[in-house]
Amino acid sequence: MPRRPGVRRALGPLSLTGLAALGWALTEARLYTLRRHTVPVLPAGARTLRVLHVSDLHLTPHQRDKIAWVRALDRLDPDFVVTTGDNMAHREALPAVLEAYGPLLDRPGAFVLGSNDYFAPRPKNPARYLLPDARTAMPPEPPRLPSDEIADAFRRAGWKDLTNRRDAVVVGGTEISLVGVDDPHLDRDRFPNVPATAGRTAADARPRGTPARGLHLGVAHAPYVRVLDAMRDDGCDLVLAGHTHGGQLCLPLAGALVTNCDLDRARASGLHGWPGGRPGTPGGAGSVWLHVSAGLGTSPYTPVRFACRPEASLLSLTPRS
Repeated sequence: MPRRPGVRRALGPLSLTGLAALGWALTEARLYTLRRHTVPVLPAGARTLRVLHVSDLHLTPHQRDKIAWVRALDRLDPDFVVTTGDNMAHREALPAVLEAYGPLLDRPGAFVLGSNDYFAPRPKNPARYLLPDARTAMPPEPPRLPSDEIADAFRRAGWKDLTNRRDAVVVGGTEISLVGVDDPHLDRDRFPNVPATAGRTAADARPRGTPARGLHLGVAHAPYVRVLDAMRDDGCDLVLAGHTHGGQLCLPLAGALVTNCDLDRARASGLHGWPGGRPGTPGGAGSVWLHVSAGLGTSPYTPVRFACRPEASLLSLTPRS
C-alpha cells in the first residue's frame, strides 16, 4: 500500500533529525573532557592531593587523538593516578595503551582491570544495553586480551595492583590505604580479608609528624551495590569506579537510561554519596564518597555518545571540615 502524502511529509523531518542526532553522537564520542571535583576526605592538616581518575579507554591502535589527550593529562601534575579498567578494545591495543599512559606511569598509581582487559569486544545487538544488567544477554566467551601483560606493565611501573588485594602508599605525606576487587561485572570480585599486618606498610613509610590516619581508598571497575556496601563497611573514605560510561546514551534533563549494573541511574557518573547524601547535603551520615567516571571510550562497534561526553576526572582531595 503506498504511503499517504502526510506520512511522507512527517518521515522527512524525522529522518533528518535522526541523522543529525547520529552525527552528533559520533562527534561527541571524541569530545574528551576533564571534570574537576573537590572531595573533603583527608585528615586535618593534610595538604591537598590531586588524584587523576581514568577509566574505560576502550582503546584501539588507531585512536591517535585519544592517545595524545590521555598523555597530556600528565600536565595536570597529579599526585596519584587511578585507572579503573577497560583499557583495551582491540587484541593489538596494548602498545597503544602504554603509550597513552606514558608519562603518567612515572607517577604513583593504582589499578584494577575490567572485562575489556580480559576479553576482546565483538559486535552485539545495541538493544541489549537497554537491559537493567547487560550480563543477562552476554554471548559465549569472546577472544582473550593480554590482561596479564597489561597488569605486569602497570606493576613494573610501580602502580599498586588492587585485583582482590590490599596495599598502601604514602603520597604527599598522607597515608593511603588501598583496597580493590577484580571486575564485579564478570563476578570475579573477591573482597580481600583484613590481614594481621594491615596498615604496617603505610605506618613504616610514614614521614615523621604526619597524621596516624590518612585516606582509605576503594577501587573497582564496576560499581555493583554489593561492592559499594563492602567498601563502605570496610571504612573506605572514597570509592572510585567506572564501567557505566555515564549511561553513554543519555537524555537531556532525564540523564542516563541504564548503568549496565545494579547501580541506580542517578549515580551513573559524577561525585555522590553511598548509600546516600553527599556532596554537601544532609542525610549522608555513614555514607562513603563515591566517584563514578563516565570514561573515555566506547565499544568500537557502537562508537557513539549522546549527552554524555567522554571524560577523565581530577579529584582535589582536601581536609575534612
